[in-house]
Amino acid sequence: MADFVQNSQTKSAIRELAEPIADVAAFNTIIQSVITGNPFACVSYMTAGVTHDPVEKTKEGYTAKIVFQDAEANTVGNLSDKFTTIAGFNAGAAAILANTALSTAHGGTPFRDTDNETFSATLKCHDPNGELYMVNFSRNRVTLTSYSDEAIRTRVETWADTVTALA
Repeated sequence: MADFVQNSQTKSAIRELAEPIADVAAFNTIIQSVITGNPFACVSYMTAGVTHDPVEKTKEGYTAKIVFQDAEANTVGNLSDKFTTIAGFNAGAAAILANTALSTAHGGTPFRDTDNETFSATLKCHDPNGELYMVNFSRNRVTLTSYSDEAIRTRVETWADTVTALA
């Protein structure tokens, strides 16, 4: 019987944030700064005849949290709703808050539970050395995956040290 033989040395690293990223606007600012500013010095590349940007967003998700409270501020219901874009997240949360039939069904007034809302985005980056790696941002952590060159981790970590929200 043949054995599996390791052929790569991919690594992952996690940075737990001291405080959650404040809100979806601050989160988006960080993501867009990586895409447009390219602080990891990534390079464009071609696969199957398609040219890719140095940094590409491959996945994102946003979860709105709503609580319904009665006249005495007791929680009488809650709701979580997931969206694939920030525009959908904002529009969806506003629609839930404005939905009087839903409020009546819950027997309370809806309020955003912004402290418990979640957001995430995954960026695919192409290093000059040819490696493709991922940087996943969530409200509470940054995860670097699928890299082998320690210089990549050093670049991401050095940049993250300059972003106050990622302390």
